[in-house]
Amino acid sequence: MFDYLKFGRGCWIMLGFQKMIEKRIKEAQKSGEFDDLPGCGEPLSIEDDSHIPEDLRLAYKILKNADCLPPELELKREIRQMEDMLEKIPDEKEKYRQIKRINYKILQLNMMGRGSSPLMEETEVYYGKLVDKMVKK
Repeated sequence: MFDYLKFGRGCWIMLGFQKMIEKRIKEAQKSGEFDDLPGCGEPLSIEDDSHIPEDLRLAYKILKNADCLPPELELKREIRQMEDMLEKIPDEKEKYRQIKRINYKILQLNMMGRGSSPLMEETEVYYGKLVDKMVKK
């Protein structure tokens, strides 16, 4: 066990509280009090925020909890929606126009992220590659 003199009186009290809390948690588990909690039995949703600069992580988390997106992520969402719409456009000329709009949004996004991680940068959609991909489907 821990030495009372080595850690001081405050640590001894904290260890007592910790043991008491662990005991109550184990009792609650045995009695089934945690069985009907929301998300029980489901995998944890762990968010990877490593691509967000460290000084912006807290602000982005607050915005996310308020159901607001930072401008960069809002623009990324628009780009994804435009790409999804692109697959449903039958006219090749209209596809080309949509690709130009997407490339413009990507350019805006990349200009917003100056100084941020290169992982946040988007690459432009190339017309030829996209048409090839559409034809293969």
